[in-house]
Amino acid sequence: MGWKEQRKTSGFARFLLLIILLILAAAYGTTSAYGSGETKGPAEVVSQPAATAHRNAYATMMYMGTPRDYEFYVAIRVMFRSLARLRVDADRVVIASMDVPLRWVQALEQEDGAKVVRVENLDNPYKDQSNFDRRFKLTLNKLYAWRLVEYDRVVMLDADNLFLQKADELFQCGQFCAVFINPCIFHTGLFVLQPSMEVFKDMVHDLEIGRENPDGADQGFICGYFPNLLDRPMFHPPPNRTKLDGTFRLPLGYQMDATYYYLRLHWSVPCGPNSVITFPGAPWLKPWYWWSWPVLPLGISWHEQRRQTLGYAAEIPAILIQFAIYVGIIIMTRLAQPSFSKICYRRSEKNISFIQTGLKVIAVWSILASYVVPFFIIPHTVHPLLGWTIYLFGSFGLCSIAINAFLLPMLPVLVPWLGIFGSLLVMAFPWYSDGVVRALAVFGYAFCAAPFVWVAMVKVMACLQVSLEREAFFPKLGESSPPPGFNKLY
Repeated sequence: MGWKEQRKTSGFARFLLLIILLILAAAYGTTSAYGSGETKGPAEVVSQPAATAHRNAYATMMYMGTPRDYEFYVAIRVMFRSLARLRVDADRVVIASMDVPLRWVQALEQEDGAKVVRVENLDNPYKDQSNFDRRFKLTLNKLYAWRLVEYDRVVMLDADNLFLQKADELFQCGQFCAVFINPCIFHTGLFVLQPSMEVFKDMVHDLEIGRENPDGADQGFICGYFPNLLDRPMFHPPPNRTKLDGTFRLPLGYQMDATYYYLRLHWSVPCGPNSVITFPGAPWLKPWYWWSWPVLPLGISWHEQRRQTLGYAAEIPAILIQFAIYVGIIIMTRLAQPSFSKICYRRSEKNISFIQTGLKVIAVWSILASYVVPFFIIPHTVHPLLGWTIYLFGSFGLCSIAINAFLLPMLPVLVPWLGIFGSLLVMAFPWYSDGVVRALAVFGYAFCAAPFVWVAMVKVMACLQVSLEREAFFPKLGESSPPPGFNKLY
């Protein structure tokens, strides 16, 4: 190996070492999402012991049986730790089904200061409705909030809430209070209730007799149980901190739909304090997924709360393993490139066309897999900066297999890679005047980039045809192979 080769190798090694140090720095001082380790330094959390009793509680529910159980577990921990950072004057309660793993329960109790109430799943009588969504099968467990009679008031929460400031004044609201983020239907992602065994038993009775429920989930059932909330007065917390009686509508600032933000790229909610963000809508664009930012700008706000509270130590080992695998792929394909593409065969005009067609299909699918496979194996809840970094690095590493195996030019194969990187820069640009301008910029970029992607595809197919027709690529058995440097790309 010449001095130029050694210089390239040492430079590449320094670059890889820098990336590893950045990944380890992201994990420094964080705690494990699986329930091990302690938060240190700036990420320190003020945790209240589970035994501490308060008159009120923030509560959420957890159940098993969906492909996203772990993601919601992480989301609950981040939400509860963010409440602890706000020093709320209330217990934090998790209504957990009996099949929630014990290690998760212990982490919630011992590390997050939550009280875990174990319950049996309520049978959903609406599961056979034609419009029923299976992911909502166990959401009626939310009704167990009315059984928390040791509290005066409970704020029931979905896991996809992001608190911007303390909202303890909600405990002054009446027997039931909720927000209308839809003009006519209130949202059950956050509501205030006064626990009552009488109300709980009446709800269970309604389930047994089959009260009408348009969606078969908690949203439709609770909206049907409190049908006249739209006509109730707006909640304004009394200055003397007394609790109100009756039912009230909550100001929109307690359940700010994230889609409102995307229109203006800032909050403009004049009624009430801007306290809580909610993320309804597409389940695969929840804020904890690494790909949610910069696609949706608010995703980084949720991850900032996670960085300051729970951390990312649980995902770092998987990231490092993937990074090491991709480094190995790049090195091996680089070293094996001169002889990688030599396929010996016995010349036969019958099967050569068939072999070439098969290799074309393999080449195209290998390029496609290079961009798809890394996306699905990255831990879903890792920080977006780490997620996109390992995705781009992984797709580059897998593309190198096709580049070296089929003697393809690097630039055309990597045009989609450059396009993805460019789209991330366009979406992350922080100085758009509003969401409409941002959307037009993204569409404009896609429109301008499409011809380059098409030309690159044509170029790749043409180069692939030339490579497959080379005698160097298909040497005949018994013939001497060309010199080692014959197929060298660079």
